[in-house]
Amino acid sequence: MDSAYDVSETNRDHDVVITASYCGVLPARFVSQHNPRAVIGVDCAIGPEGASISGLWYLEALNIPYVAVDIATVLLGNGVDVYENGIVSRLNRPALDCGVKVGMSSAIAAQVLLDAKPLSPSASEVTNRWVVFESKSGRKIVCTDSIAFALAEDRESSVLITAGHTGRSSVPYLDSARPFGFICSDGGMGRDRSGITGLFIVNDLGIPGATVDARTAQMGSGVSSYFHGIISACNALAEKKGVIVGMTAIEASKLLLEPDSSR
Repeated sequence: MDSAYDVSETNRDHDVVITASYCGVLPARFVSQHNPRAVIGVDCAIGPEGASISGLWYLEALNIPYVAVDIATVLLGNGVDVYENGIVSRLNRPALDCGVKVGMSSAIAAQVLLDAKPLSPSASEVTNRWVVFESKSGRKIVCTDSIAFALAEDRESSVLITAGHTGRSSVPYLDSARPFGFICSDGGMGRDRSGITGLFIVNDLGIPGATVDARTAQMGSGVSSYFHGIISACNALAEKKGVIVGMTAIEASKLLLEPDSSR
């Protein structure tokens, strides 16, 4: 169909609807009231603040798969063309659950969405945990969306790359997790640099840590912190390992993984 506004009650529960609309919150609102099986739309160049794909997360909260295709591959306003020529550029977690991948054609993605159903995890089960590196000694660099998602196996072993702020409320979680090292977000720092207060509190607990600039990585995505983050602050224990402001999170995490004489 040519517009998200053409989705109707007849599509409820069973249809994959392919629209030539952008994937923002407004189209997502209209689509969600009819609860289709899944949705494909257009990324419309993403735009400031990601507005053109913000509906992906709106529908993710409702557990409806939503896929955006690259605007450069389709004719806007032509739903058939989106189906025939679209290439997937962005997708939400339910669509990922179904097996859709970036780079997939719209036609294949539509069939995948028709054949599969997303999982229905609780909020605490969506950790997006990913081991991105393992040293010869067995220590790991692990991405997860929150320090609250640390596992017992991470204690004194893993460098955790997470995506919440590092204010004082992070301290109980860091103290409980006791990772070998960590990188969180600075949350934009906040007044009196409150977004990094936890760094210095846990330094006294013997935990090396750093933060990434919230302007460089997505808050809530540990993977984004790892791949895109730029270090904005670190505590003395991390500094002792060679971490400095301005380096990438990838570089810093490898330094944090190194042993030191005191541990």
